[in-house]
Amino acid sequence: MPHPLVTANELAALLDDAANGGAPVRVLDVRWSLGGPAGLPLYEEGHIPSAVYVDLDTELARHGEPEEGRHPLPTVDAFQAAVRRWGINDGDTVVVYDDWNSLAACRAWWLLRYMGIENVQVLDGALSAWRAAGHPLAIGADDMTTIEPGTAILSAGNEPALTADDAAALAETGVLLDARAGERYRGEVEPIDPRAGHIPGAISAPTSGNLGEDGQFLDSEALRERYEALGVSVDRAVGVYCGSGVTAAHDALALTVAGFRPALFPGSWSAWSNQPERPVATGVTP
Repeated sequence: MPHPLVTANELAALLDDAANGGAPVRVLDVRWSLGGPAGLPLYEEGHIPSAVYVDLDTELARHGEPEEGRHPLPTVDAFQAAVRRWGINDGDTVVVYDDWNSLAACRAWWLLRYMGIENVQVLDGALSAWRAAGHPLAIGADDMTTIEPGTAILSAGNEPALTADDAAALAETGVLLDARAGERYRGEVEPIDPRAGHIPGAISAPTSGNLGEDGQFLDSEALRERYEALGVSVDRAVGVYCGSGVTAAHDALALTVAGFRPALFPGSWSAWSNQPERPVATGVTP
């Protein structure tokens, strides 16, 4: 398994090598934010050369029932078709990025690994790091029209995932982390989902704590210290959730960098809060 993160200069070197006959690299542009501007026009205004735009709502998720959450995982067949449209073959190196502190990119990273793509990395520092390093951008959508279809074969379950029952049990027997902002964890606000609060026993671990002031992930030692302070250890199972299973992947990547093996609850709070029989906790106490 490669390191989950790649720097802008490392990515530029990988792309140069691929252009000169080296190992192929597929770059995915996963720009998305809740309630924010559409990602495709931003892609067309400027993207990393050779990158393909990926739509989080329709390609990294599917439409489901409320009790499944807002971003249920896509089916294997649907995701395999999307991966092949992006030109990915078995064994390819895949690099994903966004312009939102890597929150959407981490969803792509986790989902690709869950579905069996092993060589996946996130651009550390997101698109701003690429720009800051002085690397060029491509304009328009030509990179979307020149893709040679891929042949990757996928299967689900290559990364650990949790059901709602699993998450409830893990909160009692291991460490269950809530990646949302603190005010949502405490139940002070809930702008989207039907109930406010958190899964009983879960510990608040907002994704903002994974990054430095430069927008890049903290190093492995600092991340390990962060999560150990929250009760995570190599001999205790750890799981993560968020609002709809997107930003939880940010904690999952950070935990991976820190040397842990996290499980992710894809349905997250949007699924839990739509199941009336599930209990809810509020305040700062897990």
